[in-house]
Amino acid sequence: MRSLSLRTAAVFAVLAALLGACGKTDTTTSTAGPVNTAGTVSTANSDAIISYNETEPENPLIPGNTTEVGGIGVLGALFKGLVEYDAKTAAPRNSVAASIQTNDAKVYTIKLKPGWTFHDGTPVTARSFVDAWNYTAYSPNEMQGANYFSHIEGFGQVNNATADGKQPATLPPAKEMSGLKVVDDRTFVVTLSAPFSTFATQLGYAAFFPLPASFFADRKAFEAHPVGNGPFQFVSYTKGKNILVQRYDNFAGEKPHIDGIDFRFYPNLDDAYADVLANKLDYLSFTPWSSTVNNKIKTDLPDTRRVAYKYLGYQAIAFPLYDKRFADPNLRRAISMAIDRVDLIKKVFNGARTPADGLVAPNVQGHVDNQCGELCTYQPEKARQLFDATGFQGPIVLTSNVDSANQQWMEVTCASIQKALGRECTFVSVPTLGALRKKLNDHTMDAIYRSAWVADYPSIENFLNPLFKTGGSSNVGQYSNQAVDALLTRADEAPSEQEGEQLYQQAERLVLQDMPTIPIWFQSATAAWSSRLHNVVPTQFRELDLTSVTVS
Repeated sequence: MRSLSLRTAAVFAVLAALLGACGKTDTTTSTAGPVNTAGTVSTANSDAIISYNETEPENPLIPGNTTEVGGIGVLGALFKGLVEYDAKTAAPRNSVAASIQTNDAKVYTIKLKPGWTFHDGTPVTARSFVDAWNYTAYSPNEMQGANYFSHIEGFGQVNNATADGKQPATLPPAKEMSGLKVVDDRTFVVTLSAPFSTFATQLGYAAFFPLPASFFADRKAFEAHPVGNGPFQFVSYTKGKNILVQRYDNFAGEKPHIDGIDFRFYPNLDDAYADVLANKLDYLSFTPWSSTVNNKIKTDLPDTRRVAYKYLGYQAIAFPLYDKRFADPNLRRAISMAIDRVDLIKKVFNGARTPADGLVAPNVQGHVDNQCGELCTYQPEKARQLFDATGFQGPIVLTSNVDSANQQWMEVTCASIQKALGRECTFVSVPTLGALRKKLNDHTMDAIYRSAWVADYPSIENFLNPLFKTGGSSNVGQYSNQAVDALLTRADEAPSEQEGEQLYQQAERLVLQDMPTIPIWFQSATAAWSSRLHNVVPTQFRELDLTSVTVS
C-alpha cells in the first residue's frame, strides 16, 4: 500500500508507526459515583494529584462540541483518539488505532487495538467512533466540530447547516454518513468524497474521539458526568472553580505517573503565577506578561522550575464580518498597518515574541516567511490614508477575555492604533474566555476581538480550512471568499504533497490580502511549576505532557 502523505517534517520519521501494518456562576458541583466492576479507578493519593491552571471550558465536555483551548485541555486527559501527537515534536503516531491503511488517500481502513475500555467499563469499538462521528456531523445536533467531517462521503446528506452555522427548518435527509462503514468490532472503513492526505493526521484531534453508548442513551447525564477512554476519569466539576479528574487504572495506553489533576480556573493570571511561586499551584503553561518585566521571572524561579518554549500557534485580532462596519478590507488593512508589533512585543514581553508575518506558525511544514508583506508591518502614514478613505464612523473598540493575561497587550495595541490613525481606540474587557466565545458563537460580537489559534493537529491545512473556509468550524467571524474556498479545495485534493502545500500557501496570501484576521505574533510562552514537579514537558499544543510528569 502507498504510504500516507502527512504534512510535517516530523511526520515522516514516524510514518511507519502511524500506518501500522502499512508501513484536546453557580456553585453546582457534579461528583462521580463509584465505577462499575468492569472499570476500576485508582485510589488517589492526594499528594500525587497535581493542580493545573486552565481556562474554564465553554461547553459541557462533549468532544465534538469543544473547540477552545480550555475544553480541549481537559478532554486530552479524559479521552484518547485513534492517533496521538508526540509531546516534543507533535509528530502523529497510533494510539487506539492498530493500523490506518490506504491505497489512494480516499479510502481508509482503520483497525483498533484490543483492550481499550471506557471509564464505565464498556469496550471501545469501531461503532464507538462511527456513532460519535455521525452524531457530531449531523447538523441538527449543532456540534461546533461538525465541519471536521466535511471530507467524509455523505457529509452533505447529514449536514445542511447554512454558511453561518444555522440549522434550517428542514432536516437533512440522512443521519449517517455513507462514507462510514463498520466491518467488525475492531475495524471500520472511511471513504472520503475526494483524496485528502491530511486525514490520518487529523485523527488525534478531539472532534474524532470515540463516545460510549451511554452518551447516546442520555446526553444530559453524560454532560453532568463525562465518560471517556483516556488516562484520567472525571470526578467533579464546580463551575467557576475547578474540574477534578482521577487516574483510570484500566487505561490501555501508557499510564501516567500522577494520580489525578485539579484543573483550576483563575480569573487573573497574575494570581495563578503568585500561587506557583508559593507552591500552591503546580503547573502554569503560560506565565503573565508581568513576569517578563526586567526579566523578573529569572529571579522569581530557578531554571529547574521554568522553561521557555514555542508552540503551534499565533496571536491576533479579528473582525465580526457580519457587522457591516467592518466590510471594507481597506479598513482592516489600515488597522493592521497601524499596529507596531515590534514596539508592542518590546513593551509587553521584553522582546520575547516573534512578530507574525503570516497565518501559519513557523514550526509547521509549509510555512513561508513574509506572506503578509507590508500589511503586517508598521506603516502609520499609509494606514491613516487608507483608514480616512473608508469613512469609518465612531471610535475603534477592541475586546478580549482577561482571564489569560490579554488586557495589557490589547491596551498597547489600542494605543498604537489610536496614535497611527488619529481615532479614539478603547478596550472593553470580557471576564472569561467562555463569555467571549459565547458572543462569537452567537454572532453577537460587535467589536474587533482578540483571536488566537493553537493547532488542532500539525498541518498547514489546519491553519486555514477551519478558520477561513466558508462555514469552517472555527470561522466565527464568518469570512467568505469563493476564490479562497476554491484554492483550499484544490489543496485538499492535490495529488502530491508539494502541490498541496503550494495551493495552501496561495490561499494564505489571498486571505491576508482580505485581512479578516490580523496576525500579531507567533506563539511562544514560558511555563512555570512548583518545586514538587519533575520531568515537566510542555507540548507544542501549549499543554503539559501528562505521561512524563512526576511528583516528588
